[in-house]
Amino acid sequence: MRDRRVTLLWIGFGVLALISVTLVLRRPDRLSDLHIYHGALTDLRAGRPLYEYVAANGGPFTYPPFAALVLLPVTAVPLGVAEALWLAATCAAVVAVAVPVGRALAADRTDRRVAVAVTAGVLMLSAPVQSNLRFGQVSIFIVLMALLDAIGRPSRFRGVLIGVAAAIKLTPLIFVAYFVVSGRYRDAARATGAFLACGVLAVVLLPQESLTYWAGTVAQTERIGNLASLGNQSVHGMLLRLGVHESTLPLVWAAMVALVCGLALLRARWLAAAGRPGHAVVLVGCASVAASPVSWTHHQVWTVLAAMLLVGAVGVTRRVAGVALLAGTVFSLGVVLAPFSARPGVQFLFENARALGVCLLCVAGFGAAVAVGSRRPPMRRRAWLRAGVATAGVLAFFAVQPLPAGADPTFKAYRSEDVVNPRYFFVCRGPQECARYGTDAPVTFGTRAEKTKVRVNGVVSAQVARLEYHSAPGGSARHIPLLSAYPGVRTFSFRSATMTHGRLVAYAADGRVLATYDDELAAALPTRPG
Repeated sequence: MRDRRVTLLWIGFGVLALISVTLVLRRPDRLSDLHIYHGALTDLRAGRPLYEYVAANGGPFTYPPFAALVLLPVTAVPLGVAEALWLAATCAAVVAVAVPVGRALAADRTDRRVAVAVTAGVLMLSAPVQSNLRFGQVSIFIVLMALLDAIGRPSRFRGVLIGVAAAIKLTPLIFVAYFVVSGRYRDAARATGAFLACGVLAVVLLPQESLTYWAGTVAQTERIGNLASLGNQSVHGMLLRLGVHESTLPLVWAAMVALVCGLALLRARWLAAAGRPGHAVVLVGCASVAASPVSWTHHQVWTVLAAMLLVGAVGVTRRVAGVALLAGTVFSLGVVLAPFSARPGVQFLFENARALGVCLLCVAGFGAAVAVGSRRPPMRRRAWLRAGVATAGVLAFFAVQPLPAGADPTFKAYRSEDVVNPRYFFVCRGPQECARYGTDAPVTFGTRAEKTKVRVNGVVSAQVARLEYHSAPGGSARHIPLLSAYPGVRTFSFRSATMTHGRLVAYAADGRVLATYDDELAAALPTRPG
C-alpha cells in the first residue's frame, strides 16, 4: 500500500514539475538570470569585460569570476537548448535535495521513501523553487552542494564541495564557521583551501575580471537590485524597510547578524552532536539566508527545508511553527493579506514574515528553546492552546507597533545606466524632445501607474540643485539623482509604492526650497516666502 502511495506521490511531483516548466516557458521574461549568464559569458568569450555587461532588463553579472568559469558551458549551446537543460537540471536538483531531508524526517525505510516524495512535492510548490525555475537561478544547486558535503559521510574530501560552492556564490562560507564551531577543523581547512584554490584558478584564467570583482564589485550590493524590496527577506532587507537610518544601519545589522548566526551555529553544533546532522546543516543554511545582505526568494530554499523538518517534528508547537513557516514560503503573506491589514505593525509582520521566521528559527533551533507539546492526549489540547495564545500575542504586539513614517519598500531611484530603459524614462527621449518638454518651472514630470507601484519621470530646470522625495509626512528624505543624460538636460526617475502621501521637493544651491509637489505629484505648489 505504501509502495503505491510513493508511486502516486512521485507521479504528482512529475505533474507539478511539468506544469511549472510549461508555465515558465510561456513567460516572455523566462529564465532572465540564465539569459544574463549567457549574454555576459558570450561577451567574455568575445573579449569584453564581464562586469560591464548589462542585460536588456538592466541586470548585470554579479557572481565571483570563478562562477563565470563554471557557467561558461552554457554558451556552448543555443540559448533555447540551454533553457531546456537548465530547467531539467533544476527539477533533478529538487529531487536530490529532497533525499537527505526526507531521510532526516523519518526513521523507517518505507516512511523515508514517502517523506522524500512529499518533500520533493512541497519544494516544487514553494515560492523559492518556483523562483529558481522562473529566473534560471543557481541557488538550488548551491543548496544541493552544501547538503551533500555537510551531511555526507566523513571522508578526506569533505568540505571541498562547500568551498567550491562558496567560490560560485559567497554565502556558503558560513559553513566554514560551522565546521570550526563543531570542531571539524579538517573539514573547515579543506573548504577554505578549495575556496582559495578556485579563486586562484580564476585569477590565472580571468585576471582582469578577478581584479575588478575583488577590488570593488563584490561590495557593490546595489548592482543586484533594490535591496529594500519585499523580495529581499534578509535581516538587512528588513532593516531597510523598517527605515533604519543609513548612519546606524551597518552597526545594527552587524549586531543582529552576529546574534542570529552565533546562536544558529551553537544550535547546529548541538544538533549534530545529538545525531541530527541534517537538521544542523539546514539550520546553518537558514543562518546564511538571514545574514546575507541580499536574500531573494530563490535563496530561501533553506527556509522550506526547515519548515518541513518542523512539520515532521514531535510536538504541537513545533508543527504549528513549521506550518506557519511553510505558509510563508509558499505564499507572499505581505501581498496575500495586505487587504486585511489595518495596522502598520501587522502589515510589517506579514511583509517580513520570512525574514522574521528565519531569525526566530536560528535563535530557537528546531524547538530547543520553544515549548514542546506533549505526546500525552490530555496535554495536547493545552499545547494547541499555548500555540494559539502565543500566536495571538505576537499579532497583538505587532498591531500596536508604529512603523517609521515613510517606510516605502518599493522605492527606487534610477541612475545613468538606466536612462536607456523606456520603462523608467518615458516622459521624453533624446535631447531635443526633453528640451521641448522642459519649461521655466523647477520640475516638469509625468507619472505612470502600474499594478504595484507608481513611476515618476521628468526634467529639472537649471536652478534646481537637489531633488528629494518623502514617501509620507515625517518620513526621511530620499535623494533623487539628477542625471545629465543629454547635453543641457537633467532628468530623473524613481518609483514608489503609492503617491497617496508623497511629496517631491526641489532645492536651490543655497538650500532654498524652490517648489513642493503635492501627494499625488500632479501640480506644483510654490513655497511661500517665510
